[in-house]
Amino acid sequence: MPSAKILEQKQQLVAELAEKMKNAKSGVIVDYCGITVDKDTALRAELRKAGVDYTVIKNTYIKKAADIAGISGFEPYLEGMTAFAFSNEDPLAPAKVLCKFAEANETFKVKVGMMDGAVIEASEVEALAKIPSKEVLIGKVLGSIQGPLYGLAYALQAIIDKSGEAPAEAPAEEAAAE
Repeated sequence: MPSAKILEQKQQLVAELAEKMKNAKSGVIVDYCGITVDKDTALRAELRKAGVDYTVIKNTYIKKAADIAGISGFEPYLEGMTAFAFSNEDPLAPAKVLCKFAEANETFKVKVGMMDGAVIEASEVEALAKIPSKEVLIGKVLGSIQGPLYGLAYALQAIIDKSGEAPAEAPAEEAAAE
């Protein structure tokens, strides 16, 4: 039987994990079995750079924390070696980093994900990872707006060129000519 001190530490760990789950925009649970220390260190550095919190944690702690946080659906995936990554800022960051790493390492598997307090399948996590970044999406929107404007400008210039009229001179140029 564990001592009261150890039991209290475990309860505090579960409570902290539950709080992190409640506040997280997204999370991903992975099976990290079979990766080397070097690869794990590189993965953790990449996750830190993306603002993702990554923790290797016992399955029973995740289950208890999920119950406290009011999230159900993790139970079937909590077997084997488990790590939990979550982000409070960018909801796509854990999925992007972990799916990219899983593609390069066949023993590393995405088990399940979490988005806004709801459990999502591994296939949905992979779909999230394929969404372009915010900057790329903004660039695409601006490009789609810019294209028709360029077309209009070229059409107007073609009309001016076809009519053979010279563009009107600016008043400053007329004053300088006199």
